[in-house]
Amino acid sequence: MSENQAHFPIAVMARVLGVSKAGYYTWVSRPLSARTQADEVLLRRIRTIHLGSRQTYGSPRVQAELRDQGEAHSRKRIARLMRQAGLVGACPVALG
Repeated sequence: MSENQAHFPIAVMARVLGVSKAGYYTWVSRPLSARTQADEVLLRRIRTIHLGSRQTYGSPRVQAELRDQGEAHSRKRIARLMRQAGLVGACPVALG
């Protein structure tokens, strides 16, 4: 909603979305959840590994690298974070 504040008043956007103005302001001021904070820390680690591999590692190899460093995370979680960040491993055929 913050992207549209320049174009529409909060009251109008809240009404269209079916939420109260107070609910919106409560949501905006709420701190990030523990899981979101943990995902941000993990994403920084993933970016470091991905860049260290010259952007060739996908989620399975990133997971293996993290496991070698003593961190246990599911491949699906790593894949989700990589997808959201736009990080893609190189396809072996493309390397040819």
